[in-house]
Amino acid sequence: MPIAVDTAPVEQPDSSFKKRFTERTTPPPELPPFFYADRFDKAHFNDWRDELATKGYTVVKAIPTEKALEYRERAFQWMESFPLGFDRNDVKTWKNEHLPVHIKGGMFHGYGFYDISQLWDIRCEDGVIDAFAKVWGTDELITSFDGGSIMLPNRVDVMDSGKWEHMDQSHYRRGFYCCQGLVNLNNNGPDDGGLMVLEGSSTLVEEYFDTHGRNSYKSWGPFDWFGFTEEQQQWFFDRGCKWVKVCAEPGDLILWDSRTMHYNVRPKGDRDRVCTYICMAPAHLLTEEDRQLRVECFEQSKGTTHVPFAAIYARDFEPVKRSDGSPCPHDTGKPKNPPVLNDRMAKLVGIKPY
Repeated sequence: MPIAVDTAPVEQPDSSFKKRFTERTTPPPELPPFFYADRFDKAHFNDWRDELATKGYTVVKAIPTEKALEYRERAFQWMESFPLGFDRNDVKTWKNEHLPVHIKGGMFHGYGFYDISQLWDIRCEDGVIDAFAKVWGTDELITSFDGGSIMLPNRVDVMDSGKWEHMDQSHYRRGFYCCQGLVNLNNNGPDDGGLMVLEGSSTLVEEYFDTHGRNSYKSWGPFDWFGFTEEQQQWFFDRGCKWVKVCAEPGDLILWDSRTMHYNVRPKGDRDRVCTYICMAPAHLLTEEDRQLRVECFEQSKGTTHVPFAAIYARDFEPVKRSDGSPCPHDTGKPKNPPVLNDRMAKLVGIKPY
Protein backbone atom coordinates (compact mmCIF):
# COMPACT_ATOMS: atom_id res chain seq x y z
CA MET A 1 0.00 0.00 0.00
CA PRO A 2 1.15 3.56 -0.55
CA ILE A 3 2.23 5.79 2.31
CA ALA A 4 -0.77 7.22 4.12
CA VAL A 5 -1.40 10.90 3.48
CA ASP A 6 -4.00 12.76 5.53
CA THR A 7 -5.01 15.57 3.18
CA ALA A 8 -7.78 17.16 5.25
CA PRO A 9 -9.16 17.01 8.80
CA VAL A 10 -12.17 15.15 7.38
CA GLU A 11 -11.86 12.74 4.49
CA GLN A 12 -13.72 14.03 1.46
CA PRO A 13 -15.91 11.88 -0.81
CA ASP A 14 -13.76 12.68 -3.84
CA SER A 15 -10.75 11.05 -2.16
CA SER A 16 -12.18 7.68 -3.23
CA PHE A 17 -9.52 5.04 -3.67
CA LYS A 18 -10.98 4.19 -7.05
CA LYS A 19 -10.20 7.67 -8.36
CA ARG A 20 -6.51 6.84 -8.00
CA PHE A 21 -6.67 3.77 -10.26
CA THR A 22 -4.46 3.88 -13.32
CA GLU A 23 -5.47 1.99 -16.44
CA ARG A 24 -2.58 0.56 -18.40
CA THR A 25 -2.15 -1.13 -21.75
CA THR A 26 1.52 -2.06 -21.45
CA PRO A 27 2.26 -5.71 -22.28
CA PRO A 28 2.63 -7.95 -19.22
CA PRO A 29 5.90 -9.64 -18.43
CA GLU A 30 6.31 -13.23 -19.56
CA LEU A 31 4.76 -15.32 -16.81
CA PRO A 32 6.13 -18.84 -16.46
CA PRO A 33 3.83 -21.65 -15.24
CA PHE A 34 3.50 -21.48 -11.46
CA PHE A 35 4.49 -24.57 -9.50
CA TYR A 36 1.39 -24.44 -7.26
CA ALA A 37 -1.11 -23.15 -9.84
CA ASP A 38 -3.42 -26.19 -9.66
CA ARG A 39 -3.26 -26.71 -5.88
CA PHE A 40 -6.79 -25.40 -5.27
CA ASP A 41 -8.42 -26.40 -8.54
CA LYS A 42 -10.74 -28.74 -6.64
CA ALA A 43 -11.72 -29.69 -3.12
CA HIS A 44 -9.87 -32.87 -2.15
CA PHE A 45 -8.30 -32.10 1.24
CA ASN A 46 -11.16 -33.15 3.57
CA ASP A 47 -10.52 -30.20 5.88
CA TRP A 48 -10.90 -26.39 5.87
CA ARG A 49 -8.80 -26.17 2.71
CA ASP A 50 -11.79 -27.44 0.75
CA GLU A 51 -13.68 -24.29 1.73
CA LEU A 52 -10.72 -22.22 0.54
CA ALA A 53 -10.90 -24.05 -2.79
CA THR A 54 -14.66 -23.69 -3.31
CA LYS A 55 -15.65 -20.44 -1.59
CA GLY A 56 -12.30 -18.67 -1.90
CA TYR A 57 -11.90 -18.06 1.85
CA THR A 58 -11.98 -19.84 5.21
CA VAL A 59 -11.52 -19.14 8.94
CA VAL A 60 -9.02 -21.08 11.07
CA LYS A 61 -8.30 -20.82 14.79
CA ALA A 62 -4.60 -19.89 15.01
CA ILE A 63 -4.02 -18.13 18.37
CA PRO A 64 -5.70 -18.74 21.75
CA THR A 65 -8.36 -16.13 22.51
CA GLU A 66 -6.66 -14.70 25.60
CA LYS A 67 -3.37 -14.28 23.78
CA ALA A 68 -5.11 -12.60 20.84
CA LEU A 69 -6.72 -10.10 23.21
CA GLU A 70 -3.27 -9.39 24.65
CA TYR A 71 -2.13 -8.49 21.13
CA ARG A 72 -5.12 -6.14 20.86
CA GLU A 73 -4.01 -4.50 24.12
CA ARG A 74 -0.52 -3.99 22.68
CA ALA A 75 -2.06 -2.36 19.61
CA PHE A 76 -3.82 0.24 21.76
CA GLN A 77 -0.66 0.77 23.80
CA TRP A 78 1.14 1.50 20.53
CA MET A 79 -1.37 4.21 19.60
CA GLU A 80 -1.25 5.71 23.10
CA SER A 81 2.56 5.82 23.01
CA PHE A 82 2.49 8.80 20.62
CA PRO A 83 2.35 12.24 22.29
CA LEU A 84 -0.83 13.14 20.43
CA GLY A 85 -3.35 12.85 23.24
CA PHE A 86 -5.12 9.63 22.23
CA ASP A 87 -6.87 7.92 25.14
CA ARG A 88 -8.81 4.73 24.41
CA ASN A 89 -11.19 5.59 27.27
CA ASP A 90 -11.99 9.09 26.00
CA VAL A 91 -14.02 9.11 22.77
CA LYS A 92 -13.26 12.82 22.33
CA THR A 93 -9.69 11.80 21.43
CA TRP A 94 -10.78 9.35 18.72
CA LYS A 95 -9.92 11.85 16.00
CA ASN A 96 -7.20 12.33 13.41
CA GLU A 97 -5.51 15.07 15.42
CA HIS A 98 -4.89 12.66 18.30
CA LEU A 99 -3.98 9.60 16.25
CA PRO A 100 -0.98 8.49 14.21
CA VAL A 101 -1.65 9.13 10.51
CA HIS A 102 -3.66 6.40 8.84
CA ILE A 103 -5.95 5.79 5.88
CA LYS A 104 -9.48 4.43 5.56
CA GLY A 105 -10.30 4.99 9.20
CA GLY A 106 -7.52 2.89 10.72
CA MET A 107 -5.05 1.26 8.30
CA PHE A 108 -1.51 2.11 9.43
CA HIS A 109 1.48 2.15 7.10
CA GLY A 110 3.87 4.72 8.53
CA TYR A 111 5.99 4.80 11.70
CA GLY A 112 7.77 1.53 10.83
CA PHE A 113 4.48 -0.17 11.67
CA TYR A 114 5.28 -3.17 9.46
CA ASP A 115 8.22 -3.97 11.71
CA ILE A 116 6.87 -3.45 15.25
CA SER A 117 7.53 -6.30 17.64
CA GLN A 118 3.91 -7.35 18.08
CA LEU A 119 3.45 -7.91 14.34
CA TRP A 120 6.52 -10.12 14.29
CA ASP A 121 5.30 -11.98 17.37
CA ILE A 122 2.04 -12.72 15.55
CA ARG A 123 3.85 -13.81 12.38
CA CYS A 124 5.91 -16.22 14.48
CA GLU A 125 2.90 -17.82 16.20
CA ASP A 126 2.87 -21.60 15.74
CA GLY A 127 -0.80 -21.63 14.74
CA VAL A 128 -0.28 -19.01 12.03
CA ILE A 129 2.69 -20.83 10.53
CA ASP A 130 0.95 -24.21 10.78
CA ALA A 131 -2.07 -22.91 8.85
CA PHE A 132 0.03 -21.53 6.00
CA ALA A 133 2.07 -24.77 6.03
CA LYS A 134 -1.15 -26.70 5.33
CA VAL A 135 -2.07 -24.27 2.54
CA TRP A 136 1.22 -24.85 0.73
CA GLY A 137 2.23 -28.32 1.90
CA THR A 138 5.51 -27.15 3.46
CA ASP A 139 6.55 -25.43 6.68
CA GLU A 140 9.61 -23.82 5.07
CA LEU A 141 7.97 -20.43 4.65
CA ILE A 142 8.71 -16.75 4.19
CA THR A 143 6.33 -13.97 5.19
CA SER A 144 5.12 -10.71 3.71
CA PHE A 145 5.83 -7.49 5.60
CA ASP A 146 2.22 -6.40 5.85
CA GLY A 147 0.62 -3.85 8.15
CA GLY A 148 -2.61 -3.93 10.08
CA SER A 149 -5.73 -2.06 11.13
CA ILE A 150 -6.93 -0.45 14.34
CA MET A 151 -10.38 0.90 13.52
CA LEU A 152 -12.29 2.77 16.19
CA PRO A 153 -16.09 2.81 16.06
CA ASN A 154 -18.28 5.90 15.88
CA ARG A 155 -15.63 8.07 14.24
CA VAL A 156 -17.10 11.48 13.35
CA ASP A 157 -14.12 12.83 11.40
CA VAL A 158 -13.88 10.10 8.77
CA MET A 159 -16.16 9.86 5.77
CA ASP A 160 -16.55 6.62 3.89
CA SER A 161 -14.29 6.94 0.83
CA GLY A 162 -16.06 4.11 -0.89
CA LYS A 163 -15.41 0.45 -1.56
CA TRP A 164 -12.40 -0.74 -3.50
CA GLU A 165 -13.41 -4.18 -4.70
CA HIS A 166 -10.24 -5.83 -5.95
CA MET A 167 -8.11 -8.92 -6.11
CA ASP A 168 -4.41 -8.96 -5.21
CA GLN A 169 -3.38 -10.99 -8.22
CA SER A 170 -2.67 -9.92 -11.76
CA HIS A 171 -5.39 -11.02 -14.19
CA TYR A 172 -2.57 -12.18 -16.46
CA ARG A 173 -1.74 -15.00 -14.04
CA ARG A 174 -3.49 -18.36 -14.19
CA GLY A 175 -4.31 -20.60 -11.28
CA PHE A 176 -3.59 -20.26 -7.59
CA TYR A 177 -0.74 -17.88 -6.79
CA CYS A 178 -1.05 -16.39 -3.31
CA CYS A 179 -2.96 -17.02 -0.09
CA GLN A 180 -3.67 -13.88 1.90
CA GLY A 181 -4.47 -13.78 5.58
CA LEU A 182 -5.42 -11.61 8.50
CA VAL A 183 -5.28 -12.43 12.18
CA ASN A 184 -8.35 -11.09 13.95
CA LEU A 185 -7.66 -9.69 17.44
CA ASN A 186 -11.13 -8.80 18.71
CA ASN A 187 -14.63 -10.22 18.46
CA ASN A 188 -15.78 -9.39 14.96
CA GLY A 189 -19.44 -9.67 14.07
CA PRO A 190 -21.61 -8.38 11.21
CA ASP A 191 -21.44 -4.73 12.38
CA ASP A 192 -17.84 -4.61 13.61
CA GLY A 193 -16.08 -3.77 10.37
CA GLY A 194 -13.81 -6.22 8.63
CA LEU A 195 -13.32 -8.26 5.51
CA MET A 196 -15.89 -8.50 2.73
CA VAL A 197 -15.38 -11.27 0.17
CA LEU A 198 -17.21 -12.11 -3.05
CA GLU A 199 -17.83 -15.76 -2.30
CA GLY A 200 -17.01 -18.04 -5.22
CA SER A 201 -15.28 -15.37 -7.32
CA SER A 202 -11.88 -17.10 -7.13
CA THR A 203 -13.16 -19.99 -9.24
CA LEU A 204 -14.49 -17.69 -11.97
CA VAL A 205 -11.92 -14.94 -12.52
CA GLU A 206 -10.03 -16.75 -15.28
CA GLU A 207 -13.27 -17.43 -17.18
CA TYR A 208 -14.19 -13.76 -16.80
CA PHE A 209 -10.94 -12.49 -18.32
CA ASP A 210 -10.89 -15.26 -20.95
CA THR A 211 -14.28 -13.92 -22.02
CA HIS A 212 -13.68 -10.18 -21.70
CA GLY A 213 -9.97 -9.94 -22.50
CA ARG A 214 -6.83 -8.89 -20.65
CA ASN A 215 -5.66 -5.88 -22.66
CA SER A 216 -5.68 -3.37 -19.82
CA TYR A 217 -5.63 -3.39 -16.07
CA LYS A 218 -6.49 -1.05 -13.24
CA SER A 219 -4.06 -0.73 -10.35
CA TRP A 220 -2.66 1.79 -7.87
CA GLY A 221 0.86 0.55 -8.62
CA PRO A 222 1.70 -3.13 -8.05
CA PHE A 223 1.46 -5.63 -10.87
CA ASP A 224 -0.49 -8.08 -8.71
CA TRP A 225 -3.61 -5.97 -8.17
CA PHE A 226 -6.80 -5.46 -10.14
CA GLY A 227 -9.74 -3.23 -9.25
CA PHE A 228 -13.24 -4.23 -10.39
CA THR A 229 -16.04 -1.91 -11.44
CA GLU A 230 -19.67 -2.49 -10.46
CA GLU A 231 -20.43 -3.45 -14.05
CA GLN A 232 -17.70 -6.11 -13.98
CA GLN A 233 -18.99 -7.46 -10.67
CA GLN A 234 -22.45 -8.00 -12.15
CA TRP A 235 -21.03 -10.79 -14.32
CA PHE A 236 -20.06 -12.63 -11.10
CA PHE A 237 -23.43 -11.93 -9.46
CA ASP A 238 -25.18 -13.45 -12.47
CA ARG A 239 -23.25 -16.67 -11.80
CA GLY A 240 -24.24 -16.93 -8.15
CA CYS A 241 -21.44 -15.06 -6.38
CA LYS A 242 -22.48 -12.99 -3.37
CA TRP A 243 -20.78 -10.54 -1.03
CA VAL A 244 -20.22 -11.98 2.45
CA LYS A 245 -19.01 -10.22 5.60
CA VAL A 246 -16.53 -12.62 7.23
CA CYS A 247 -17.08 -12.80 11.00
CA ALA A 248 -14.41 -14.09 13.36
CA GLU A 249 -13.33 -14.45 16.97
CA PRO A 250 -10.10 -13.21 18.61
CA GLY A 251 -7.22 -15.37 17.39
CA ASP A 252 -8.96 -16.52 14.21
CA LEU A 253 -6.94 -16.45 11.00
CA ILE A 254 -8.99 -15.55 7.95
CA LEU A 255 -7.42 -16.96 4.79
CA TRP A 256 -8.43 -16.17 1.23
CA ASP A 257 -7.23 -16.98 -2.26
CA SER A 258 -5.83 -13.82 -3.87
CA ARG A 259 -8.18 -14.40 -6.81
CA THR A 260 -11.10 -13.77 -4.44
CA MET A 261 -12.56 -10.28 -4.91
CA HIS A 262 -12.56 -8.45 -1.58
CA TYR A 263 -12.42 -5.14 0.32
CA ASN A 264 -12.89 -4.05 3.92
CA VAL A 265 -15.45 -2.00 5.83
CA ARG A 266 -15.18 0.17 8.92
CA PRO A 267 -17.12 -0.59 12.14
CA LYS A 268 -20.80 0.31 12.14
CA GLY A 269 -21.39 -0.84 15.72
CA ASP A 270 -19.70 0.06 19.00
CA ARG A 271 -16.77 -2.37 18.89
CA ASP A 272 -13.27 -1.66 17.54
CA ARG A 273 -11.70 -3.72 14.79
CA VAL A 274 -8.07 -4.79 15.29
CA CYS A 275 -6.23 -7.12 12.95
CA THR A 276 -2.87 -7.90 11.37
CA TYR A 277 -2.40 -8.80 7.70
CA ILE A 278 -0.14 -11.77 6.92
CA CYS A 279 0.77 -13.75 3.79
CA MET A 280 3.22 -16.64 3.77
CA ALA A 281 4.59 -18.74 0.92
CA PRO A 282 7.29 -21.38 0.35
CA ALA A 283 10.83 -20.09 0.71
CA HIS A 284 11.99 -22.04 -2.35
CA LEU A 285 9.99 -19.67 -4.60
CA LEU A 286 12.38 -16.80 -3.79
CA THR A 287 14.92 -15.69 -6.35
CA GLU A 288 18.21 -14.42 -4.96
CA GLU A 289 17.38 -10.93 -6.19
CA ASP A 290 14.05 -10.90 -4.37
CA ARG A 291 15.63 -12.40 -1.26
CA GLN A 292 18.13 -9.55 -1.12
CA LEU A 293 15.33 -7.02 -1.61
CA ARG A 294 13.39 -8.57 1.28
CA VAL A 295 16.43 -8.41 3.55
CA GLU A 296 16.85 -4.76 2.61
CA CYS A 297 13.18 -4.07 3.37
CA PHE A 298 13.50 -5.79 6.74
CA GLU A 299 16.64 -3.87 7.66
CA GLN A 300 14.99 -0.57 6.70
CA SER A 301 11.60 -1.43 8.26
CA LYS A 302 9.80 -1.10 4.94
CA GLY A 303 6.57 -2.87 4.17
CA THR A 304 5.83 -4.90 1.07
CA THR A 305 2.76 -5.95 -0.83
CA HIS A 306 1.13 -9.27 -0.04
CA VAL A 307 3.04 -11.66 -2.32
CA PRO A 308 6.25 -12.40 -0.38
CA PHE A 309 8.30 -14.09 -3.09
CA ALA A 310 8.08 -12.16 -6.40
CA ALA A 311 7.27 -8.77 -7.96
CA ILE A 312 7.97 -7.29 -4.54
CA TYR A 313 6.66 -3.75 -4.33
CA ALA A 314 8.09 -1.50 -1.60
CA ARG A 315 8.27 2.27 -1.27
CA ASP A 316 11.21 4.31 -0.04
CA PHE A 317 10.64 5.94 3.32
CA GLU A 318 8.82 9.23 3.34
CA PRO A 319 7.23 10.58 6.55
CA VAL A 320 3.46 10.41 6.54
CA LYS A 321 1.76 13.80 6.42
CA ARG A 322 -0.65 15.23 8.91
CA SER A 323 -3.87 17.03 8.00
CA ASP A 324 -2.07 20.38 7.49
CA GLY A 325 0.26 18.79 4.93
CA SER A 326 3.32 18.80 7.18
CA PRO A 327 5.42 15.65 7.71
CA CYS A 328 4.57 13.93 10.96
CA PRO A 329 7.57 14.51 13.28
CA HIS A 330 6.90 11.19 15.00
CA ASP A 331 7.40 9.15 11.84
CA THR A 332 11.09 8.29 11.59
CA GLY A 333 10.50 5.20 9.48
CA LYS A 334 11.67 3.03 12.35
CA PRO A 335 9.39 1.25 14.84
CA LYS A 336 9.21 2.49 18.41
CA ASN A 337 9.30 -1.10 19.63
CA PRO A 338 11.49 -3.03 17.18
CA PRO A 339 11.67 -6.83 17.26
CA VAL A 340 14.67 -8.82 18.41
CA LEU A 341 15.82 -11.01 15.54
CA ASN A 342 15.58 -14.72 16.31
CA ASP A 343 16.02 -17.90 14.28
CA ARG A 344 12.39 -18.17 13.19
CA MET A 345 12.26 -14.54 12.08
CA ALA A 346 15.54 -14.89 10.18
CA LYS A 347 14.04 -17.76 8.18
CA LEU A 348 10.73 -15.99 7.60
CA VAL A 349 12.63 -12.96 6.25
CA GLY A 350 15.05 -14.96 4.10
CA ILE A 351 18.16 -13.98 6.03
CA LYS A 352 18.77 -17.58 7.04
CA PRO A 353 18.06 -20.63 4.84
CA TYR A 354 16.02 -23.60 6.00
